[in-house]
Amino acid sequence: MSDRPPYDRPPYDRLPYRRLARDLGALDQALYEAVTVTETPALDEALRRLSAAADHSKLSFTAAALLALVPGRPRRAALLGVAAVGVASASANLLGKKLVRRHRPHRAEDSPFPERHVPMPESASFPSGHTASAVAFAAAVGPVLPVATVPLGMLAAAVGYSRVHTGVHYPGDVIAGALLGTGAAAVVLGVAARRAR
Repeated sequence: MSDRPPYDRPPYDRLPYRRLARDLGALDQALYEAVTVTETPALDEALRRLSAAADHSKLSFTAAALLALVPGRPRRAALLGVAAVGVASASANLLGKKLVRRHRPHRAEDSPFPERHVPMPESASFPSGHTASAVAFAAAVGPVLPVATVPLGMLAAAVGYSRVHTGVHYPGDVIAGALLGTGAAAVVLGVAARRAR
């Protein structure tokens, strides 16, 4: 039997959830570093342009504008998609980034592939707002307009990966952004369904 009193708790850094958080952080860092040292010349320029094009949800708003030109389900899908982007963006930027305040990845001056980088944002790293908005749009449009599910889903996944590839986010930031975007779409679709009833 241990001599330690039953009320004596283990040190803070030995608590199971602290160890799990530390391990996940190490894995996140390792995945990010693996991407940064992998040579992908055929992808670098395309992903850099994609990441920049997704600034301020320009890709989603462009798709919404095109869908809104067609009356009926496409127009309704566009409205729901834009609403989901608004919820996801506000949640990521006004709540997530201010609560977590994770630092952006460190990009060394001697990075092997500096040409793939986009300007480093000044905001916190967690979660990825670009990913949250892209996923929210895809997840809100898809159920209303199933034909758009695959292309918008692939675009959202590419936007998310581009943020890691261009050196401004850790993979964990992107995963959190995707979960946030999915939740934002679910909220918008749920509200729309209740209003329709």
